[in-house]
Amino acid sequence: MGLTAIFCASTLLALLISSSTTAQSPPAPFLPPSPAPAPAPAPAPHLVNLTDLLSVAGPFSTFLNYLLQTKVIDTFQNQVNSSKQGITIFVPKDSAFAALEKSDLGNLTQNQLRTLMLYHAFPKFYSLSQFKNLSNSNPVSTFAGGQYALNVTDTSGLIRVVSNWATSKISSSVWSTAPVALYQIDKVLLPLAIFSTDPPLAPAPAPAPETKKPSDLSPTQSGIASAPKSSESSTTNGSSFGTSICLFNYLVLVLSGVLMLIM
Repeated sequence: MGLTAIFCASTLLALLISSSTTAQSPPAPFLPPSPAPAPAPAPAPHLVNLTDLLSVAGPFSTFLNYLLQTKVIDTFQNQVNSSKQGITIFVPKDSAFAALEKSDLGNLTQNQLRTLMLYHAFPKFYSLSQFKNLSNSNPVSTFAGGQYALNVTDTSGLIRVVSNWATSKISSSVWSTAPVALYQIDKVLLPLAIFSTDPPLAPAPAPAPETKKPSDLSPTQSGIASAPKSSESSTTNGSSFGTSICLFNYLVLVLSGVLMLIM
């Protein structure tokens, strides 16, 4: 009986101590899940500087100078920076401008020269592979607008750009990454609205005079071997003449002797 009472008292004491400890320990606070990190912003697109590109890409100094002079370079650059359409520029080589008479472009007004530069670009990006379908949309409008349009042809990969007075071919792709396409052409594009007649080309340089080698000259021209022939001929003629005189003298002496014997 005494042991039972002691066991019950111990159990009750243990329960009291356990409940007291549980009441003093506050429950752990509920923490909300941490938010996922925000995605990094997309990098800004790389903008092509047309002035720098034309300065180093090829022999395009004449075309670049006209773009700077007329401020058309600003129009083109703004299209690159602000438009989703992009730009396609046909860039004549320096030799293409040199093939024209200086007066062809020198007599143009500032507005005409500006229009001529705008005439060399489409206000949209076109890769080389798109020219096949683009040829079905001829004529194609240029930056100059209105009557200043171009025709393009693609024959088995040979792409030509056709203006009123010049048919030029694309000889190389200088840059072809959206939004900028730069294609080198071998002739300046000449619209009828600016040039009422076909502009004359600069005269071709005269060929260097051909010089003959001494071995190409004939014996008569060079004077070689003409003297020995003359000397040999004179010697032969002199010997024949002397021989004839000797024979004549001998015959005279023989006849004289015969006559003296007869007499």
